[in-house]
Amino acid sequence: MSNRRTPLYAWHVEHGARMVPFGGWDMPVQYTSVIEEHKAVRSGAGLFDISHMARLHFSGPDSLPLLEKVFTNKVTGMKDGQVKYGLVLNEDGHILDDVLVYKWFDDYSMVVNASNREKIVAWLKAHSGKGKVKLVDATESTVMIAVQGPTAIDLMRQVFESEETALKYYYARRTWYRDEVCIVSRTGYTGEDGFEVIVDNKFAKRIWQQFHDAGAVACGLGARDTLRLEAAMPLYGHELSEAINPLDAGLGWAVKMDKDDFIGNAALEKLTGIRNVRVGLELEGNRAAREGCPLVVDGTPVGTTTSGSYVPTLEKSIAMGYVPSTHAAVGTAIQVDIRGSMVPAKVVAMPFYKRPGK
Repeated sequence: MSNRRTPLYAWHVEHGARMVPFGGWDMPVQYTSVIEEHKAVRSGAGLFDISHMARLHFSGPDSLPLLEKVFTNKVTGMKDGQVKYGLVLNEDGHILDDVLVYKWFDDYSMVVNASNREKIVAWLKAHSGKGKVKLVDATESTVMIAVQGPTAIDLMRQVFESEETALKYYYARRTWYRDEVCIVSRTGYTGEDGFEVIVDNKFAKRIWQQFHDAGAVACGLGARDTLRLEAAMPLYGHELSEAINPLDAGLGWAVKMDKDDFIGNAALEKLTGIRNVRVGLELEGNRAAREGCPLVVDGTPVGTTTSGSYVPTLEKSIAMGYVPSTHAAVGTAIQVDIRGSMVPAKVVAMPFYKRPGK
């Protein structure tokens, strides 16, 4: 079966993007170079097509009970327009996906990773039972774009000419674009300030072109990956999977163990002893430690890397991976086996990068 294409596919091709399959979609990995696009986001504003992310909408009186059951963070008490990050777990406490939940006046939305769309939709339907929940998948009727970087707020003012720039971090607003309702949220996946916008497909090229004409640099998935790596943001299929629980992944802050029972809660409560945990690594030299490099202490393999790259902002080679908690302290010396070469590294605090003033 061929991959899906976003409404912006033709624009990407026309502007020289190298397209790659990702999560069942054909997506731009880069236009010029990953380094140029990465630096554009850190210094100005980058423009990302993230329409491959699944966009779900919940309405009906049993939407809240369903979300409390399947989501690790608290939904009850969320303010109108508030956005929360959290996990969807299986009964073993392992991660089915990491998602964003949006609270509206009397309904909810959820953004899901592209590769997990069908799995999560099926999971939600299975656990809604006979409850009064209407679940609408708006992924293929809408486009989702991200404007990220220190000048993103200025670009939003030019395109929307309204109050969206007053949004607090991790808040969203239903607003208007060309006389039609759209969603603007102050969220992102780059470590920079920025916004994510969801609009109807018919406006995709128009709003994308407006941001581009205003000065946003079109960026691909390559830069998005190095940006999120610098910010130590986990990626599903790398740092997160159905073999990993959120506490070992360092996401305990998004798991509210004191809330009403949620799927996976009982399994998490039973975790004890030495476990493999996510750590940040800084390598000597410029060689990149890609996914799957063995991590070695005193000649003994203790874990593997999950993501790694030489990153432009820090001008260093960094990685994330999992090691036993006994080797997770900041400053611990670890060797990274990169295709047979043992590269010295050390455990460092995450995130690797924080935007100025944060």
